[in-house]
Amino acid sequence: MRKKIVVLGGGISGLGAALLAKKKGFTVFLSDNSKLTATTVQILKQHNIKYEECKHTFSSIISADEIIISPGIANDSSLVKKIDDFGIPIISEIEFAFRYTKAKIAAITGTNGKTTTTNLLGFILKQAGYNVLVAGNIGVSLSNSIIEKEYDYIVLELSSFQLDRIKKFRSCVAILLNISPDHLERYNNSFKSYTASKYKITKNQNKNDFLILNTDDHHIKNIKTCAQKLPISIKKIQKQGCFFQNNKIIINLNNETMTIQELALQGKHNLYNSMAAAMAARVFEVNNTIIRKSMIDFQNIEHRLEYVITVHGIDFINDSKATNTNAAWYALESMKKDVIWIVGGVDKGNDYSALLEMVEKKVKSIICLGKVNEKIINAFKDHVDSIVQASNMNEAVKQSYNLANTGDVVLLSPACASFDLFSNFEDRGMQFKREVRKL
Repeated sequence: MRKKIVVLGGGISGLGAALLAKKKGFTVFLSDNSKLTATTVQILKQHNIKYEECKHTFSSIISADEIIISPGIANDSSLVKKIDDFGIPIISEIEFAFRYTKAKIAAITGTNGKTTTTNLLGFILKQAGYNVLVAGNIGVSLSNSIIEKEYDYIVLELSSFQLDRIKKFRSCVAILLNISPDHLERYNNSFKSYTASKYKITKNQNKNDFLILNTDDHHIKNIKTCAQKLPISIKKIQKQGCFFQNNKIIINLNNETMTIQELALQGKHNLYNSMAAAMAARVFEVNNTIIRKSMIDFQNIEHRLEYVITVHGIDFINDSKATNTNAAWYALESMKKDVIWIVGGVDKGNDYSALLEMVEKKVKSIICLGKVNEKIINAFKDHVDSIVQASNMNEAVKQSYNLANTGDVVLLSPACASFDLFSNFEDRGMQFKREVRKL
């Protein structure tokens, strides 16, 4: 009798998992508590995959031999708790897809910087001539991507949600960039639980694997692992690892030294991202010249410190992907001009005190873009020249333009989720760019 796979969630990862499971000969059933898109329904029907939408039929779900769960479904949801009580194995899409690829895997996690680092490492490997897949939390399904194609390297961005349900998943290179409080509502407001989830990236690594970690972050510098540790730091010289000195990235690996002086990405946070990607590329034995050239040629991802346009001497920067205070801190830190800061949205329990010193140094005026702004106003009203409120992006951009002078920069770096006024951070960033270009 064929093994039955139930997929919970019909988003990018869930649909990919269902298609891969069908390809591998399993009986597949997909269940989503929300309405599926017309495209998803069409694909499911095309592949004869049974599904349900706008509900979870428990009797159908627990008939599974194994369940693949969407990262959007919380571990403490009533449905997951009931499934766990029945003892049915629940795994992530990443865990499932891992079984069906022979590619060398690099896995990247961290509260901030993982998308940039993932894209940069993927870019370097592609420049080296390899067949490379960049997937995971970046918006590409690993499962769907490997159905018809094998790769030399797979570079995966992994969120804590994707790591929660791994069993045997293993990468030969893992990168742990940083950990700061985020998504704590998914972990019973426990930073310890959130940290433990991030640590799982090295859970199954062995002595032949490598863990690249930011030893300047005290939350991760003492992590236990069976892998070989390769530390990165902008504060301390590393005999085996990567550090920053005299405006140069210096990589020491197996008694060989490599230096990188020119970087496309600016800002302290991007130093860590660049060091991690370059270190991983060296582990994969990419030629030094290719790494250096890639670090100069790389273009940053959309919505992450993305330069939009200069209008009458005012620079406009789209950092919509900054959905927590740590990301906003790094964005502000990288600014070299006086800042008009657009901030706000759905607060995830933010502590704005960590931003006060940076705001005092960098920010002239603040525009609060959200439905509820009192917390931001109270945090910063005594630290900037002016604070105004905007109910939509059109207002926010017009106000920023009126408040700015020639030589200033307008920075959209919200430090909050986007769901009060926008569909997602991409929608927020696109609206910002559209309104800026109307000026």
